[in-house]
Amino acid sequence: MIGVQRAVARCAAAALAALLFAGHGHAADGARPAAAQATLPAAEWPAIKHVIETQLRALRAGDAAKAFSFAAPAIRAQFVTAENFLYQVRLGYDALLAARRTEFLVGAVIDGSVIQPVRLVGADDTVRVALYTMEKQDDGSWKITGCVLAPSTVQSA
Repeated sequence: MIGVQRAVARCAAAALAALLFAGHGHAADGARPAAAQATLPAAEWPAIKHVIETQLRALRAGDAAKAFSFAAPAIRAQFVTAENFLYQVRLGYDALLAARRTEFLVGAVIDGSVIQPVRLVGADDTVRVALYTMEKQDDGSWKITGCVLAPSTVQSA
């Protein structure tokens, strides 16, 4: 469990640094950085976004089973039950549940890890970034391997 969390944190820190240096931003036209395109086809990003959006809707609705279904096998093994998973999300990831607005930023592949950042704007206009790590399964579907919340220097209007 701790090993998985450390790996996700390292990956997320690398992703955050890369996004800051690359001039992170929103790509309304779906354009992706060249490095990401070289290792992940552009057509994969909408599928990744859909997985995260659908899990967020399930979490906000309190649908533990549906939210848990988007977790990668290692996360499912870590939490064992959907109820344990939802409990942890409510305990440590309230920003995901309480965001009044979410915005998908440009994703990237860093050291082989697929990172999808999501800007979260809270009711008090606090801005955070959720850095999701994703994993493609043998059946072609995408699953979430982790999420790290980071503060943002961006201010909400």
